[in-house]
Amino acid sequence: MMGRLKLSLGILTIGVISGCSDGTVDGRWYTQAQVERGATVFDSNCASCHGSKAQGAFSWRKRLEDGSYPPPPLNGTGHAWHHPFDMLMGTIAQGGAPLGGKMPAFGGELSKDDQKAAIAFFQSKWDKRIYDAWAERSGL
Repeated sequence: MMGRLKLSLGILTIGVISGCSDGTVDGRWYTQAQVERGATVFDSNCASCHGSKAQGAFSWRKRLEDGSYPPPPLNGTGHAWHHPFDMLMGTIAQGGAPLGGKMPAFGGELSKDDQKAAIAFFQSKWDKRIYDAWAERSGL
């Protein structure tokens, strides 16, 4: 009994000393664990088009010969921050065709948690100013 009490007090002390936060990264909606999971999900499913650092295609604003757009950057230098969370999730699930791109739909391939983790990963690349602007637009 005394051992459990000491262990509980030790855990509580560590929590208090470390700030005992809700686990989010810099007050953002996601946790570090989601960012880490998202890095794996992104690398396996998104990086081949959007780049390993979510930098997108070089000329992502210029239409291709077929009229579609190349993969945009998701690292905060493109327009992804203009889109609310539900739209980001919808684009991952339904693909990029509704937005003029060729991105395949991942709704049947990735769980909702993996989709959220991918967003957490690329949003972790956004600087505070971009993230705050997105959060304000999104009503967070």
